[in-house]
Amino acid sequence: MIPFALVSGSDLNSLFSLATYALFFVFILYGQRIQYYVTLGSISRSLNRLKVMEDGAKKEALDYITQGRGDKEEITERVNGVLEYVTIMPESVDPSGVISKIEHVVRTGDDRIRSEVRSLLGSADRVKVSVAQNMLEVASALNTLHKVVRHYYLTGKKTSSYMTLVQLQMMMPQIMEQAQALASAATAIKGAQPIGDGLGPTVASRFLIGGTPAQTLGRDTVMGVTQYEGRVLYVVKAEGPMGYVGEPGVALRRLIEEMGVKPVGIIMVDAALKLEGEKTGEIAEGVGAAIGGIGVEKFQIEEVAAKHSIPIYAILVKESDVEAITTMKKEIGDAVPIVVERLKRLIAEKTAEGDSLVLIGVGNTLGVGQ
Repeated sequence: MIPFALVSGSDLNSLFSLATYALFFVFILYGQRIQYYVTLGSISRSLNRLKVMEDGAKKEALDYITQGRGDKEEITERVNGVLEYVTIMPESVDPSGVISKIEHVVRTGDDRIRSEVRSLLGSADRVKVSVAQNMLEVASALNTLHKVVRHYYLTGKKTSSYMTLVQLQMMMPQIMEQAQALASAATAIKGAQPIGDGLGPTVASRFLIGGTPAQTLGRDTVMGVTQYEGRVLYVVKAEGPMGYVGEPGVALRRLIEEMGVKPVGIIMVDAALKLEGEKTGEIAEGVGAAIGGIGVEKFQIEEVAAKHSIPIYAILVKESDVEAITTMKKEIGDAVPIVVERLKRLIAEKTAEGDSLVLIGVGNTLGVGQ
């Protein structure tokens, strides 16, 4: 055996050159196959993490529902069935009347889930039912994420499609961020703590303090009347402290068309998705119906406002999708009094004494009372 010290520099250079050429040809011939297995392994690890999050959220929901119960096996089987519930959207080839069809389908699905949750809990306590329903929705969302990712992973693996796997790998950071947010949301929901999306109802509740008792204007939706600087302020929000978003569109239509209220304006307060680089709690103002969801409530609000020529003003508080479904951060809570001051300024600018105005606090009102 020749000692290493006796090997000349030229011999070492030759060895390095041969190794470089060998690696070059290996990557030329098998580079894509190597990348394929690396990508496969990366997605597999993320998929395992998704499964852990899904199982954790499901366990949280089961623990909440089965506390003090002896029939855990039966409830577990029924919960598995609930997690597989699907809502089939109506046909939209002919768009005429599709909004009312979507509203009907969504309402039917919500009724079904809500009645199933009451049965599982063995309780009609509205707060507990809303908490359990929200926890099951989180577990269902994680279940769907896991199944979709698994589908494309197995499809790419089955067909040896490197491009399918690469596209999935590029989306995994966003998918995992969303999954982590959902997993974190389960803890906040279980404790019935206000979440970031509760910003709108929190602001609305500030104007209901000392006002007349709230009356129901829609499903899980209340309205209170108060006076502010000589104006009549109709405040609409989801009923708290249950974890619902209510039906602000239905409430607005009943307020204007059935109760005969003639507001000079509608102000909507809601959380808005921030862009990367924007600070949590930043406030933006604008016009238009500030409400998310599948579009039913937005359509109803816009239709009523346009029909009666009522301007819609919006005040938005920036937050990420993660912050929207987890416990309300300090920055979001600190924005509430600032939004209230912006509202007061907007009311002074756009209305006069004796005018009526509608304020809609949009969002999930979990942990936020009237």
